[in-house]
Amino acid sequence: MKDGKFRILHLCEHPVQYNTILWQRQAAHPKLDILVAYCDLRGSVPAMNRGFGVEVAWDVPLLEGYPWILLPPAQSSGNGRGRFVHRARAVWRLVKDGGFDAVCLGGYYFSEAWEVILAAKREKIPIVLCTDAHGLESRRAKTRFALTLKKMIAGRIYRAADAVITSSSEGSAFVHALGVSARRIFMGGSVVDNGWWLQYAAQVDRAAVRCEWSVPIEAQVVLFCAKLQAWKRPHDVLEAFSRAGVPGSYLVFAGDGPLRGSLERRSEDLGVAERVRFLGFVNQTRLPGVYVASDLLVLPSDYEPFGLVVNEAMLCGCPAVVSDRVGARYDLVSEGETGCVFTCGDIEALAQILLSLLSDRTQLDRMGTAGKQRMRIWSPESNIGSFIEAVEAAVAGQR
Repeated sequence: MKDGKFRILHLCEHPVQYNTILWQRQAAHPKLDILVAYCDLRGSVPAMNRGFGVEVAWDVPLLEGYPWILLPPAQSSGNGRGRFVHRARAVWRLVKDGGFDAVCLGGYYFSEAWEVILAAKREKIPIVLCTDAHGLESRRAKTRFALTLKKMIAGRIYRAADAVITSSSEGSAFVHALGVSARRIFMGGSVVDNGWWLQYAAQVDRAAVRCEWSVPIEAQVVLFCAKLQAWKRPHDVLEAFSRAGVPGSYLVFAGDGPLRGSLERRSEDLGVAERVRFLGFVNQTRLPGVYVASDLLVLPSDYEPFGLVVNEAMLCGCPAVVSDRVGARYDLVSEGETGCVFTCGDIEALAQILLSLLSDRTQLDRMGTAGKQRMRIWSPESNIGSFIEAVEAAVAGQR
């Protein structure tokens, strides 16, 4: 610790728009001196996004307002994705010579993370591990054998960290159940830049956006805002929307992916194609308009560690209906107050929720207002406060 500041190394696979606000706030904090090390720069430069199936470059700055480096030897392949996987020597040198009080990792799924963990252990530098998990299941680990194996591995990794920062209250309970002491668990919460979303939402002309969509201003609009991938279950929303049968209602898909074609065909088969809109990939600065112009967000995923679209929607006054696999349900979605929760895959239950809410404008408005109120204390400031507590505990424990 130098000049009263903790020197922190953040290792990230690539820039993510949701992390930028945290890095900027941490860089400006009087107790922190951070350095963010990236393995590559996709996201900040145009690159093919496999999830969306299109080339993506976020239209908000991802590399401004905080110190960062690109780990050598990294080589651009024209879109920022090219890199050598084996860079252990540079990583070890960075950890050893960087004068860090702690290293922080947002996951352990890429090789550089393991190199940093091993280097930090050797140099006796505390490790802070951030996780958005609230259970063992993932997109790949679903069988009993896979879950048992993952429990063994994840438990050892979390227990090896000096502090663990979780995204939700259920995430904290999950990590504790894996054998991590409660005094080493800190609930930071998955957050977005609340001020940015409130500012841009206030500038949206709802009627103008509806006009672009060819949707009447008085219509009720259900929104699906995510990649059109199988684990997001966009077909569940389409089927439930059709079954709900609310006259004059519309369904909007904001996002792209391999299921778009099948969704378009199915909407024709169901006879609702005239009331379904496909916006394709929507970049960051246009998303506030999408949420403000909608009346209800539906996130039916069968795997969703948190679901930051819930934060975004609530800040824009749009309540959320989520499956019971979505991590945000534990802290942000209060049943009947800020949204609703249904059992993943239960299309009939989702249809009944849509029928009830789309038929009651007053209830939707009340839930939208309650969601905004909830987000007042679910903010970057609270996240950074938890981060500093975690660093202090990790450093004290190592000493």
